[in-house]
Amino acid sequence: MKNSNQPQNNELVKDWIGLIQVFTCPEDAETRATLVGLMSQILFELHDFLIKSVGITEEISLKDLADDYTQTVLNKCPEKKLAEVVTGVFDTIAPHAVNVASPYFVGHMTAAIPYFMVHLKAIVAALNQNVVKLETSKVVSVLEKQIVAKIHRMIFNLSDEFYKEHVQNTDTSLGSFMEGGTTANLTALWVARNKALGPKEGFAGIEKKGLVEAYRAYGVDRCVVLVSRRAHYSFRKAGGLLGIGNENIIPVAVDQNNRLKIDALEEAIACAKQDGRTKIIAIVGIAGTTETGTVDPLRDIAAICARENIHFHADAAWGGPTLMSDRYKHLLDGIQLADSVTIDGHKQFYMPMGCGMIYFKNPWGLDAISYHANYVNRRGSVDLGIRTLAGSREANCLILDSAIKIMGTRGYGMLIEHGIELAAAFAEEIESRPLFQLTTRPELNILTYRVCPPELQTEMKTASAQRIDEINDELNELNRTIQQEQREAGKSFVSRTVLEQDTIFPGMPPGKIVVLRSVLMNPLTNIEILKDILDEQECLYELWRLGEIGLEKTRKDRK
Repeated sequence: MKNSNQPQNNELVKDWIGLIQVFTCPEDAETRATLVGLMSQILFELHDFLIKSVGITEEISLKDLADDYTQTVLNKCPEKKLAEVVTGVFDTIAPHAVNVASPYFVGHMTAAIPYFMVHLKAIVAALNQNVVKLETSKVVSVLEKQIVAKIHRMIFNLSDEFYKEHVQNTDTSLGSFMEGGTTANLTALWVARNKALGPKEGFAGIEKKGLVEAYRAYGVDRCVVLVSRRAHYSFRKAGGLLGIGNENIIPVAVDQNNRLKIDALEEAIACAKQDGRTKIIAIVGIAGTTETGTVDPLRDIAAICARENIHFHADAAWGGPTLMSDRYKHLLDGIQLADSVTIDGHKQFYMPMGCGMIYFKNPWGLDAISYHANYVNRRGSVDLGIRTLAGSREANCLILDSAIKIMGTRGYGMLIEHGIELAAAFAEEIESRPLFQLTTRPELNILTYRVCPPELQTEMKTASAQRIDEINDELNELNRTIQQEQREAGKSFVSRTVLEQDTIFPGMPPGKIVVLRSVLMNPLTNIEILKDILDEQECLYELWRLGEIGLEKTRKDRK
């Protein structure tokens, strides 16, 4: 599979007529037949295609793959017909992609999508609507406002009169689609910053005058955002982009259940207020943390924000769709009190990659970041791009609206319930096996655990701090090795992360521990598959103990 200089075919686009034919239709009947045959596998047999054609990981090194992609010259003339190109993707790209749809792929927040999502994505691509402006989207902009209002209602559940007033109100906005949770979180903090340092007498506001003049006008030296220690790293990015500095995204301690500690939050607020020169522009509560899937005490955080007049942002990029489960929506109690909420479409709405959403309780909240231009998003227009970070946007609203019509909230609720209940069963299975140690008990559908032989678990209960550090060093290397070896074997996949020992195991000395992380969102994953994954990890442990993998293997090879 060499991606070197390819032979060029001057006959494929030899003149303007040839170019127009390539632009508008398949080259010939044979090409059409080939494309129909190939694409039907994806359109109607998606999961079978992925299982047959895409491995979780293929036994080829990243370096070997990279060596095949070193040609950097753009060819002037065409190389292949469309059918040949598509066949090449099937033959050379797909086998080395990652089959995130496999029920044995349980390590990340990217998983299987319903087969119909491919059809909906194809329609969106074919229509090619640009939701930045009414002139390039028309009914799609109207549809976006409707589906935004529906999700807004799911979150905030305001009155019928409220939604009648705002669902198609061209002067207000309940939220927006965007590229992902990172841009959604950035947008929330952007609005919060502009609200905290907004226009007042003698000052036109931070968005116009900038950070230096804003600090001078408000008599502060810095702005901070208080977040859970388990918060997504997008908040640190936002700190850098908004000019307040990523060091001013202040992590707040979490309890043994990985939820933000309210007493630690109160202490952080008191510390920030102590010198009178620090302004808290937002407090963030997480509804489904990335590492452990836990939910912060949202109602308590909301009460504090209301008392202190601070913007309360809920990052529900992961956990937001839990609201569609009658059985488990109570886990997100308090989210309706937030000022803004992030939800990702490409997570538990099971949409293709590249869909995030931001919602604001206040229909005028997004006015804090509105922009206009004479050629697009003119003043007085109804263009949705006036209040979004992105300019051009594809019609993800059409995909979500269609998916909910196909699945219903009950269908999505059943998916959520499957994941939560499977995670609870998996936790029980882990605890039943002496080799493993559950490190975070699942609240939603994410959990962490580690390989920790029973004799070491027993020793650590009475060992000195120095000995515990030594044991953890060995366990960290063991768990890194097992995760890497399992990934490279290509049969199944869990991810790994690093947690604080003294948070996970109160009474233990401070230290970092490597843990295995499972994300259970694929409806085809079941407890028998998860047992297979644990079985494989037990076998890998035996190989590690015998020195067949890991550092001992490396030392043997060097000798």
